[in-house]
Amino acid sequence: MAYTTVDNPELYFQTKLWTGNGSTGTGQTGVGFQPDWIWIKARAGTQGTQSNNLFDSVRGEGKYLFSDSNDAESTDTNRLTSFDSDGFTVGSNNAVNASSTTYVAWNWKAGTSFSNSSGSNGANLDSSGSVSTTAGFSIVSFTGNRSTTRNIYHGLGAVPKMIIFKNRSATNGWTIYNEAIGNAKKLTLNNNAAAGNCTACFASTTPTSTLFTVGDDGDTNGDSENMIAYCFADVKGYSKFGSYTGNGNSNGAFVYTGFRPAFIIIKNTARSDNWYLFDNKRGGFNVDNDFVFPDLSNAEVTSDQIDILSNGFKCRSGNDAINSSGESIIYMTFAESPFVNSAGAVPNNAR
Repeated sequence: MAYTTVDNPELYFQTKLWTGNGSTGTGQTGVGFQPDWIWIKARAGTQGTQSNNLFDSVRGEGKYLFSDSNDAESTDTNRLTSFDSDGFTVGSNNAVNASSTTYVAWNWKAGTSFSNSSGSNGANLDSSGSVSTTAGFSIVSFTGNRSTTRNIYHGLGAVPKMIIFKNRSATNGWTIYNEAIGNAKKLTLNNNAAAGNCTACFASTTPTSTLFTVGDDGDTNGDSENMIAYCFADVKGYSKFGSYTGNGNSNGAFVYTGFRPAFIIIKNTARSDNWYLFDNKRGGFNVDNDFVFPDLSNAEVTSDQIDILSNGFKCRSGNDAINSSGESIIYMTFAESPFVNSAGAVPNNAR
């Protein structure tokens, strides 16, 4: 069997950088596909402290959420104005296109629409969305029903290792299931809290290759409210979701992913410390890899924290948020290139 089924990860994930010009209808091309999930953050400049803006093709253009806030979904036709065949188009809103401000967008492709009725595939709640089984990614829309535990079809055909939930209709937090912390705990994307108990979030039930389960909790199953879930499975050579134990020093923990990462999110599950987000397009070279905070609107930070390597990443700081000694830290990663391609060749180097 080939090492990976994804020789070119840039067909499914891509980072896009630009400098805003304040003009409506500014196209951002060169992504290489029509993205279905777009996460935009102002980096630096006059509007560098704008919130993290999240859009997806299932909810539709103009509808946005903030990862650093528990706000309900809002609509603004001057933020993301279209999902395009080779990228996307933004309006002149300061969150996405202010003059003299630099921006980054992380783009994921799902691409295949699905709809599943209650009673099909073991589900007892309707769901619909967009999925790529090749990339192990699906966007799932459903209307919550807190009267009982609900099983919802996700379309991946593989077990999700991480699911990010948001109640679109209410001021509820972003709730995260992660395999490393189990089905009775949660993380919250919009704040820095440690992993906390929540047996109602996922009804203490581990996802299967067909379904995920939600219980009597408004964050994951708001009654008659619009919900969105971003589901991720491991794909060898393309994506990996797991945990590591920090060692507390600058010769830090090494995390093997099986690819050179293009995108990394890190969160210490044991303490109240921020989420950290790195990519392969911003900053310079090892150890200079700039980061932003998914849970804060702060501008980009340039302090040295990690090395991006040919087969994973290595912590280069004793910072408790990413490398506290003896504590469990989760990560979410997507590839720039696999360490070994489907032909058995080793195609990449460290950054």
